[in-house]
Amino acid sequence: MAELVFKGCIPALMTPCRPDRTPDFDALVCKGKELVGLGMSGVVYCGSMGDWPLLTDEERQEGVRRLVEAGVPTVVGTGAINTKSAVSHAAHAAKVGASGLMVIPRVLSRGSLMAAQRDHFSAVLEAGKDLPAVIYNSPYYGFATRADLFFDLRARFSNLIGFKEFGGKGDMTYAAENITSGDNGLILMVGVDTGVYHGFVNCGAGGAITGIGNALPKEVLHLMALCEKAAKGDPQARRDARELEEALMVLSTYDEGPDLVLHYKYLMVLNGEAEYTLHFNETDALSASQRANLEHQYALFKTWYAARYPQGN
Repeated sequence: MAELVFKGCIPALMTPCRPDRTPDFDALVCKGKELVGLGMSGVVYCGSMGDWPLLTDEERQEGVRRLVEAGVPTVVGTGAINTKSAVSHAAHAAKVGASGLMVIPRVLSRGSLMAAQRDHFSAVLEAGKDLPAVIYNSPYYGFATRADLFFDLRARFSNLIGFKEFGGKGDMTYAAENITSGDNGLILMVGVDTGVYHGFVNCGAGGAITGIGNALPKEVLHLMALCEKAAKGDPQARRDARELEEALMVLSTYDEGPDLVLHYKYLMVLNGEAEYTLHFNETDALSASQRANLEHQYALFKTWYAARYPQGN
């Protein structure tokens, strides 16, 4: 079933740039196929990691189409400056055969009003037809989707099957206690790299959308596997999962900041993937201090992981 794309680990793809700072869709597809080949259940495109505010609607939809045509299970981010544009992305996703929707709240205009958000979510979910969808909850959007609104929408749209939580531990706990528990037809997704252990072990999450998994896919899949075992009561997996999450924590914390794309693209460059060197805005760049700190933390983690798991995971 298509909704199975939400179970497991899903990297939110970044958009590589050509030398003229236009999207490199060949490289995007190559990365999507590589990550799925390593064990990811699918990809998300085009969320914040994909720089959706910096791309045109046509560019975003070309990226979606190219990924789907390449056989990559693709969850489409519907973030947009207005509902009309968000509806267009949802309808396009359904038309080309995407695997699901990550439904972003209405931003800026009336974004703090529940009635406006109800209308926005309803329009996007309807345009997506039967595509399984999760609502993306994030404090950065200035609106918190609570249980009353979620279940009002779910009563009308059976394709709404889950909730992605980008907030802190308290937000994830709320989602587990008030939205996703008690209904086997619903899934909670961890939406921030610093919350994988808490989400799976303490909140019953069934999937995670990751940023750092673009650069460290094998290690992040290892963490996910340990958390899934720990959530079933395995004491050794519980210890190992917490140890691995702690070792990843500095790199994972970049996912919480405004420079997350800059940080994770630079990690890709350190991996030898030059197509992630540039950004769409010429002035977007890490400082020398940020780069040096990232390089140190990346080397420290890689050294620790190789010593801790000399035979791989």
